[in-house]
Amino acid sequence: MALYDNLPVYKAAYDLFQDITLLRSQMKREYKFTIGERLLNETIELIINIYKANRSKIKKEYISVAQEHTEIIRLLLRLIKDIKEISLKRFIALNQKIELVSKQLTGWMKYQKDNN
Repeated sequence: MALYDNLPVYKAAYDLFQDITLLRSQMKREYKFTIGERLLNETIELIINIYKANRSKIKKEYISVAQEHTEIIRLLLRLIKDIKEISLKRFIALNQKIELVSKQLTGWMKYQKDNN
């Protein structure tokens, strides 16, 4: 079992977390503690579930939950874009990072299904 912090998916999720932390700090107060806080919490849960998947013998459950958090993050970012709290350029950049995490989780899930 690889150390969780050496996993590419963990590194990508952690990079996403750092960007979302910065984004939240730059949001208007009225959104920072609602949508911004939820976005940050979903990202933290994503990272936690990647860690749990790496530690568990039955990884599929945690990978599936991590995938769900990824989609919620994508949805919340869309909401933030729609209320004009994020530029289109930054929205696209963050979505590319989310897509990278999502693809890696999908690959990990496929690997687990093929080997069980």
